[in-house]
Amino acid sequence: MVSLSSLDFGAGRPVVILHGLFGSARNWSTVARSLGRTRHAIALDLRNHGESPWAADMSYRAMAADVRDVIAPLGRCAVIGHSMGGKVAMALALLYPGLVERLVVVDIAPVAYGPRRHADYIEAMRAADLGVVRRAQVGAQLRDGIPDDDLRAFLLQNLVRDTQGGMRWRLNLDVLAEHMGEIMGWPAELAEARYDGPTLFVTGAESDYVRPEHHAAIRTLFPRVRIVAIAEAGHWLHAQQSQRFVAEVEAFLNS
Repeated sequence: MVSLSSLDFGAGRPVVILHGLFGSARNWSTVARSLGRTRHAIALDLRNHGESPWAADMSYRAMAADVRDVIAPLGRCAVIGHSMGGKVAMALALLYPGLVERLVVVDIAPVAYGPRRHADYIEAMRAADLGVVRRAQVGAQLRDGIPDDDLRAFLLQNLVRDTQGGMRWRLNLDVLAEHMGEIMGWPAELAEARYDGPTLFVTGAESDYVRPEHHAAIRTLFPRVRIVAIAEAGHWLHAQQSQRFVAEVEAFLNS
């Protein structure tokens, strides 16, 4: 197992927050602070991301076990997961239902997704010359492979100074590239599992990650589910419509 790094806010009943692929706990600090007004909000760095250690295994069972080890001393927790972190949260609830008080899944479904450009982003990051002085110089190198300005800025949050004053990626790019098919997939071993606790799926109305044809798979695994869409939001709805997102989540956690 991997001992996960975390950011903690507030006190009270615990809620654990899991970021998506290429993300980190820091991406969720605004939401965690908001939830921390009434709860103990714990945003985790998943393995091979952020400040957490690197490991060769990127299976959802392994990542769920990492989170299990954080939750077990706290008792039952509410769990929020976005994108890849949403799949980790689902796997956690299905494998260890006694630890999950309530489940919030953000803009992802328990299905395998076809090829997207994630592998291209990794290749662009691996190809970048980090022997430059400024972060902007690395950003300029990524522009051809990652033309979207917002996405490029998001990925550059993973560029940090090393102990010698140079730059390095906090992401374990080699392992993420090797396991991209598994990350984009969904474990067949969980097909017969069920989580009967209260569950909320929050989607971005402008995102294509959770489509109507996914609803049957969601309801099969999570029979007590409610599915809602946030207007004027895409895949990063927690950043694009933060207040609406927090309001929806808080209403669910307090219901």
